[in-house]
Amino acid sequence: MSQKAVFYHAGCPVCADAERQFADSLDPRKYDIEIVHLGQAKNRIAEAEAAGVKSVPAFVIGGHPYHINFGADLAALK
Repeated sequence: MSQKAVFYHAGCPVCADAERQFADSLDPRKYDIEIVHLGQAKNRIAEAEAAGVKSVPAFVIGGHPYHINFGADLAALK
C-alpha cells in the first residue's frame, strides 16, 4: 500500500529544483505522489496551510509537512 505524498510548490526556480531533486526521486511503488502548483491552483492554498505548510517548496507525507529550502511564503501566493 502506498503512502500519500503531496508536493506543494509555486513554480519558482527553488521549487523547480526541489521537484527535480526530491519529487522525481520518490519511489512510486511506495508513494502516491501528487504535485500541486499553488500559483496555478490557488484554491488549494488553504489545504496546504491546514496541512502545516508555511512556505514552498514543501512535501506533506503521511500528514506531516516537510519544508525544503525556502522559495515563497504561502502568504505571498494569496
